Amino acid sequence: MNYGKKATQKKLRDAASNTHKLTSRLFLGFIRTLLFAFLIVTAAGISTGIGMIKGIIDDAPEINIESIVPQGFATTVYDSAGNLTDTLVMAGSNRDPVTYEELPRDLIDAFVAIEDSRFWEHNGIDPRSILRAVKGVLTNDRSAGGGSTLTQQLIKNNVFNGGREQSFGEQLERKFQEQYLAVQLTKTMSKEMVLTNYLNTINLGNDCLGVKVAARRYFGKEVSDLTLSECAVIAGITQNPSKLNPISGQKANEDKRKVILQYMFDQGYISKEEQEEALADDVYSRIQTVDSITKETSTPYSYFTDELIGQVMDALMEKLGYTYNQAHNLLYSGGLQIITTQDPALQAIVDEEVNNPENYTAARYSLEYRLSVTHSDETTTHYSHANIKTWHKNTLGDAGFDALYDSEEEARADAENFKASILQEGDKVIGESVTLSLQPQVSFVLMDQVTGQVKAISGGRGPKTDSLTLNRATNVPRQPGSTFKVITAFAPAIDTRGATLGTVYYDTPYTIGSKTFRNWYSSGFQGYSSIREGIVYSMNIVAVRCFMETVSPQLGVEYAQNFGITTLTDTDYNPATSLGGLTKGVTNLELTAAYASIANGGVYTKPIFFTRILDRNGKELISMEPETHRVLKDSTAFLLTDAMAESMISNRKFSRSGSGPSSTSTRAKLPNMSCAGKSGTTTSNNDIWFVGYTPYYTAGIWGGCDLNQNLSSQNGGTSFHKDIWRKIMTRVHEGLADPGFKVPDSVETAQICRKSGKLAVAGVCSGDPRGNAVYTEYFAKGTVPTEVCNNHVAATVCAESGKMPTEFCPEKSTGVFISIPAGETGETDDSVFSLPGPCPIHTAASTILPPEETEPESPSFPRGPGYGPGYVSPGNSSGPTQAPSSGVLSPAGPGSTG
Repeated sequence: MNYGKKATQKKLRDAASNTHKLTSRLFLGFIRTLLFAFLIVTAAGISTGIGMIKGIIDDAPEINIESIVPQGFATTVYDSAGNLTDTLVMAGSNRDPVTYEELPRDLIDAFVAIEDSRFWEHNGIDPRSILRAVKGVLTNDRSAGGGSTLTQQLIKNNVFNGGREQSFGEQLERKFQEQYLAVQLTKTMSKEMVLTNYLNTINLGNDCLGVKVAARRYFGKEVSDLTLSECAVIAGITQNPSKLNPISGQKANEDKRKVILQYMFDQGYISKEEQEEALADDVYSRIQTVDSITKETSTPYSYFTDELIGQVMDALMEKLGYTYNQAHNLLYSGGLQIITTQDPALQAIVDEEVNNPENYTAARYSLEYRLSVTHSDETTTHYSHANIKTWHKNTLGDAGFDALYDSEEEARADAENFKASILQEGDKVIGESVTLSLQPQVSFVLMDQVTGQVKAISGGRGPKTDSLTLNRATNVPRQPGSTFKVITAFAPAIDTRGATLGTVYYDTPYTIGSKTFRNWYSSGFQGYSSIREGIVYSMNIVAVRCFMETVSPQLGVEYAQNFGITTLTDTDYNPATSLGGLTKGVTNLELTAAYASIANGGVYTKPIFFTRILDRNGKELISMEPETHRVLKDSTAFLLTDAMAESMISNRKFSRSGSGPSSTSTRAKLPNMSCAGKSGTTTSNNDIWFVGYTPYYTAGIWGGCDLNQNLSSQNGGTSFHKDIWRKIMTRVHEGLADPGFKVPDSVETAQICRKSGKLAVAGVCSGDPRGNAVYTEYFAKGTVPTEVCNNHVAATVCAESGKMPTEFCPEKSTGVFISIPAGETGETDDSVFSLPGPCPIHTAASTILPPEETEPESPSFPRGPGYGPGYVSPGNSSGPTQAPSSGVLSPAGPGSTG
């Protein structure tokens, strides 16, 4: 029984053992399966992770030197002497690159100490820094710092645009790529180059990009001159430029500077004595001083740079094919170097004379006013200085108010009084601006007529407060007045229509349609007057008649356009254009360039403001060559020059004593150089001009008021601009030899009569009652007249009455007279000397004949062709002007008037 029992127990034990073994085998199998599955999953995960990382790395952008170098650099502008004159920047481009050799050792060490202490040892990434940063994230320890090296930061800024990812996944992807690229970059770029690019890239606050600009902004010195203390200040900015910049964040920057200096000591870059000396430096007081000076001396772009910017933009688009946006970005952030035509010495002269108060007899102020008011009913009304003028006239009864003030205080007070007069209860001022400008204003352009290079420019008198604002020299068209006579009438008449300087037009009131033209002077009409006299004395009638009778409005406008005038419109094909009465007006720059064409022998050269544009690396992008075309024959250019030179010499027109106008440009004559030019004054004296030239330069000056008030004596008068032109050009030409204006081979001379423009008749033209009318004139070869004067007439007159003799006049004498065109009945200086009527003294009624005396013989006298009873003035067929029965001794000869 015991045996059976034991057997049973044994069986039970064996069964249990088998069960345990089976369970164990099953468990081990499960574990093996689970482990195998885990290994498979892990392997798959690792493989996937590796694949993902490989994919991320494969998607990393390629890098090279160009992609690592920062892209936003300020453009620098230099004058012709190599002086820096302006810096063109926009947000993100105020950067000036530094070389490694320029960097002080303390600055290098300061950045390495605080940003990447193992920079010189690692291969682009620093595993210890990465682990420290990960630990900081896990433990929420913000003091642990970041894990990025200087190399990674450089790549982040210049390859990944500063790292602006929105999601964690994107940030993680960028980090992997950043680390990979950092390792790759270290293989191809030296540590020194990496560090240099980094220090050229970083934002250092107050629109300073890179350490060179920061050194100038905060300390007013070059980066190579920074002290240890100053280096620590700059190195302390980069982690948070808005919070840590030393001007607005002085306390935070000061704390950071202490940390940097401690790190530099701990890492063996400086000694304890150097650390303490730097800490004791009162560096922030210097920063505040430099900041104050920077703000006080900060100036807008010059008028020259304002125009330069437009020309550079055009050149980048036209010559390099850029779009407007591309050209703009390159100009303001491409680090270009622009070499301009500006001559610093000549620009200084122009600025001094334009802004010299002694050159003006008036200093008044114009008011540009803007006011926006929201009323209680929620409507808004906008007011301007035009409303102030209406208020003066209608409310104050001040009809003579010209919107000019004797002081800035008076102008501001007037604006306040106007505002008080219109504001009602419940009104709210939502915007107001007051801008005052000194008046009268001027603009000045000085250029080299051969090269087209603009040497100096002034867009206005008084302080310039903003960049790219009103430039009166280049973008404000004004009416050119009589300066346009040469451009549209006299130049084309001589150049292509067969006229000469001696060609005459009859100066008397001249009517076309409903418009009657008169001269600017009050000394009376002059009768026959030549193109030379039309220029010298600025005679309106001569210009209009030449324009309408010889040239034509179409040809005159065409010539003006060939001279470079771009502001003419389809409404300018009319007689007033010859006198400068235009729809829009012209700019000083274009008018000066037009006259420069005459100074350059008839060749127009487009004005240029720069000669070369270089990229940031000094490679030439654009070299400006003069754009030229011929407008006039060289003979025409010289003839005009000679006449305009005479206008600058004191002369009075050939006429009766005291009855002729005087030359118009004598006030501008230079004492030290040959010069020629033309003045211009518009109706009501709103605009005054003088444009002239020497063998070296052409210059134009405009004067007037911005709001078009007339230049009364109270507002400065009408002559100050010629004084300024003379003073500037006299100084410009100091020390230069005077070669004069060379007579070209295409020009010859001949003696002519000034009253006909034809060959003079000996003894007749020289016998004009006002003096000898014969003079020597210049002509283009082949245009010397072949006909003789037909406007002077020699005649026998009664010795007692001076009238045409009758058969009863006892004594006779010979006189020289002027033949007047048919139909001209108004009095002129010539009509006074026209052929007289018959003698009123010796008539049949007043004479007793002796009984033996028979009918007298007709007086014998020579007659010229076409003269005698019923004589009709040459060139006219409408009827006789004088019909003497006898007494004409000798006309000057047949032909027609000019």
